[in-house]
Amino acid sequence: MYSRKELSNALRILSIDAIQKSNSGHPGAPMGMADIAEVLWRSFLKHNPSNPYWDNRDRFVLSNGHASMLLYSLLHLTGYDLSIDDLKDFRQLYSKTPGHPEFGHTPGIEVTTGPLGQGLASAVGMAIAEKILSMQFNRKKYNIVDHYTWVFAGDGCLMEGISHEACSLAGVLGLGKLILFYDNNHISIDGNTKDWFNDNTEKRFEAYNWHVVSGINGHNSDEIFRSIQIAKQVIDKPSIIICDTTIGFGSPNKSGQADVHGAPLGEEEVDLSRKELNWKYPPFYIPDEIYHAWNAKTDGLKAETQWDELFAEYKIDYPDLSDEYVRRMSGLLPENWEKNIFRYLEKINNHPINIATRQSSQGALELFGKLLPELIGGSADLTPSNLTTWSGSVSIKKDYSGNYIHYGVREFGMTAIANGIAHHGGFIPYTATFLVFSDYAKNAIRMASLMGTRQILLYTHDSIGLGEDGPTHQPIEHLFHLRSIPNMSVWRPSDSVETIIAWKNAIERYQGPTALVLSRQNLKQFSRTKQQIKDINRGGYILKDYGKNIDIIFISTGSELSLAILSAKRLYQLGYHSRVISMPSIDLFETQDQNYKESILPKYVLNRIIIEAGISDSWYKYIGLNGICIGMDTFGESAPAHELFKTFGFTVDNIVEQSIKLLKK
Repeated sequence: MYSRKELSNALRILSIDAIQKSNSGHPGAPMGMADIAEVLWRSFLKHNPSNPYWDNRDRFVLSNGHASMLLYSLLHLTGYDLSIDDLKDFRQLYSKTPGHPEFGHTPGIEVTTGPLGQGLASAVGMAIAEKILSMQFNRKKYNIVDHYTWVFAGDGCLMEGISHEACSLAGVLGLGKLILFYDNNHISIDGNTKDWFNDNTEKRFEAYNWHVVSGINGHNSDEIFRSIQIAKQVIDKPSIIICDTTIGFGSPNKSGQADVHGAPLGEEEVDLSRKELNWKYPPFYIPDEIYHAWNAKTDGLKAETQWDELFAEYKIDYPDLSDEYVRRMSGLLPENWEKNIFRYLEKINNHPINIATRQSSQGALELFGKLLPELIGGSADLTPSNLTTWSGSVSIKKDYSGNYIHYGVREFGMTAIANGIAHHGGFIPYTATFLVFSDYAKNAIRMASLMGTRQILLYTHDSIGLGEDGPTHQPIEHLFHLRSIPNMSVWRPSDSVETIIAWKNAIERYQGPTALVLSRQNLKQFSRTKQQIKDINRGGYILKDYGKNIDIIFISTGSELSLAILSAKRLYQLGYHSRVISMPSIDLFETQDQNYKESILPKYVLNRIIIEAGISDSWYKYIGLNGICIGMDTFGESAPAHELFKTFGFTVDNIVEQSIKLLKK
């Protein structure tokens, strides 16, 4: 019979062996947190290694993702589909054990972590999702949704500002099934943290309305065990367990030092650590008895089987509710969910009203919200400006079976929390702020793209068109930035019809986030044929041809599309033939076949002009060296919108003048 210390040493040794073989990695945290991990994973964590996607599993998030080898060792020992050879391939090309945990690469990884603090924020999202789903689906005798969210985090996670955003909101929402283990080892890359991180973490989290369990020896299994029992007794607050640990525990010469954080121990120190920990086995060898003690397959299968039996009874008593639960957790949309969309499109196409696309988006929410109970929205304290509520919106603070989150001024935290909500399952989250403040959330947006997270990002006040708030609030480079992120879909619709279709595409996009970039000011609406409406789904299409032999092509998006139309009309009166292309989504247009692209942008028409009130760098592939970009290459100014558009050249007179110069070259 092996002791807890021997079982946690198996984690330590596997981790340092893999890091040493790779000659790359972070041994300090895996060695320091191994005792905490052993107690949690063997005595409390509810999971089934044979089915990593069981709905009612506990969620575990390693926010300090550089400690990835700790997690890989845990997954291997407990019986996930992660072999000893996979551990030997740590940090190698296309292996199942990349340098930081990546969702979709390794079974058992809930979210990608590494950028510090984001895993913690995503875990807050998972806990929110669990609480809402439990209120929506649980019934007397049937706790169908009933699990914990556990988080490991280090000093770096708690230094990052996102931890303040996410943990503050978690306290407000009283997430009693969220439990955070803080690896309090006082060491970061630069050395001892006393000179740059001297917070009173206990009082900080008490101020957030968290339950705090402090002074725990992170290398004493009995203390760790009791601390978890205590934390689980508090159901109206999230808990933080502050574990005092030694980074690199078990390394005789490097423990407690910054050197052990992010570099292999070295062959000699690995050997000395084996002796220090009384580990008598060669690299990557684990005795069968230790494998047996760690293996969680039997208990996992038992837990899932019990849940399956409960759900079978639930299905008999609540057939409609159980079917809806299965549908939502699968991520599938209701059958024929879009049947009313085309009727709505026909209505707004035939009876256009000049409104801002943020209002068009709210109309889409009114339509889709009634069809999709999985839509859960929120705004970073800009709900009346982003227009992100609809008639059925209910704040979860007032009713935890609701569908709207007031995130407060927490753009970064909001976006990462929504990532966690999406990865929990059962929801399609949408979040909102001004486009200019997407910068605050940029790394969480990037993480959503990297993970293929189904999140809808609403960004209003999309250009100098917001007017008097001035250059601090006027986005210039932001569209270009968003479009440059791999696996990110970006829409800038020009009117209500394009906005509805942008929303539909975002909802139907399973493998990544979608940004909808929307105007503050009212925009002219356009009538389209049925084929044109269909072609909006291609990302770019011909809105209008003026004449047959095209002399010049205008490409535009959003509020500037009406300028392209008016300029084309003026040129036609002057004897020039032109084509106006609306391209609300460049990335979607890029996925079309070459024949379609050529039909929209024939190669023989070299005279091309882009009209968009933002940085024009992403457009040159369409206009070449001969084309003209009428865009923004400076910051804006504070003035009414119509004055700004005139000042920066977004007028028919300027566009026509530039067009004629181009045509006469």
